[in-house]
Amino acid sequence: MAEYSTKDINLRIKSIKNTKQITKAMELVAISKLARAKERIEKSRLFHSAIYSAMCEITSNNVDTDSDFLITRETKKTCFVVIGGDRGLAGGYNNNIFRFAQEQIGDKEVCILPIGKRTAEYYGRLEYEIVTDEFSVIEKLNVGSCHEIGNLLAECFVREEFDELFVVYTNFISVLEQQPAIRKLLPLDSSLSENKKSEENKKNDIILFEPSSNAVFNAVVPSYVSGMLWGSVCESITSEFGARRTAMESATQNAEDMIDDLSRRYNRARQGSITQEITEIVAGSEI
Repeated sequence: MAEYSTKDINLRIKSIKNTKQITKAMELVAISKLARAKERIEKSRLFHSAIYSAMCEITSNNVDTDSDFLITRETKKTCFVVIGGDRGLAGGYNNNIFRFAQEQIGDKEVCILPIGKRTAEYYGRLEYEIVTDEFSVIEKLNVGSCHEIGNLLAECFVREEFDELFVVYTNFISVLEQQPAIRKLLPLDSSLSENKKSEENKKNDIILFEPSSNAVFNAVVPSYVSGMLWGSVCESITSEFGARRTAMESATQNAEDMIDDLSRRYNRARQGSITQEITEIVAGSEI
């Protein structure tokens, strides 16, 4: 019985060592991708901030326009762009963003544009109306893809297929902390005026729209939506890599702890087996 026990424990140790090699490899891959994602996020945040400030400046001035993007309609349907991950093994990253998104959706009439394989699978199971699943692989998205999404959503908003547009994403704070967030993109309203300039500076601002304010808004707003989406995608991708690195680091440490514990059990079982054999030999020699 003791011999079988040591063999069983030894097999378990080998199995956990193999798993540890996998988690360690995934941790190293996540560290490498996270380093590149951090470099990209620094650049995207500059662009994200610049385009947001520009729209704040434009909308904070009393623009004489009847652009569809500035009209607040009765909210019959809301569109949510939900950004998740392509894979699991990232701790609670995907579950956190899905739970947060569901809290925002509530009992509203909604349509979803999922970004991330897990996001598409999740909302497909829940049978929500999907705007398109063409952009469901987040790691393949680039600036051009976000421009396509921005133009698509702007056209849908103008055609009144939905009345509000929100993006739900994960804001990267640090490797150990990622926070779900939501931002309203359409319609453009007073919520953009948080970053208004001081009244003194605004008096010196003269904005001339050519050929017309409507034409300018129709051209600029899709780019604004695209830019905000690209910034949100970069934040989410970095958050996913950070969450996966933390999860795999924890899994590797847990594997090491289990190996140490099983090794102690193996040594005790082996020592017990040897002691029993010696006792049987001594007892046999005394007969």
